Amino acid sequence: MTLLIAVFAAVTCTAIWYTSEKARTLKVGLLCWMFWGASLMWLVDALTEYSELRAAYFTPEPADMLNDAFLGLSVLALALVIWIVYVLAKDPLGVVRKSVSDEVSGKENTGAQEA
Repeated sequence: MTLLIAVFAAVTCTAIWYTSEKARTLKVGLLCWMFWGASLMWLVDALTEYSELRAAYFTPEPADMLNDAFLGLSVLALALVIWIVYVLAKDPLGVVRKSVSDEVSGKENTGAQEA
């Protein structure tokens, strides 16, 4: 389940990155690398687990599937949080910089009006 979630996220993210200039500006490529890295990690995990369990690998217990789904979604959420922090720090569109400068200039104007 973790592999499936990571691969779907990687394919979706890559398609968005490839087709959208704005996505490339917003560094969605970083998100693609994280999802493809997670997919590779889960693939190695699946191959290792299959080598131990053989046919039993394909018949997991429902509780194990739910646990794997939560783990996969947690990895997805963590990657999105890392990407958002990166985008806010780099601010490729200048939104944060403009917002902060507007706030600072607004405080200066109210201070000048009070005096």
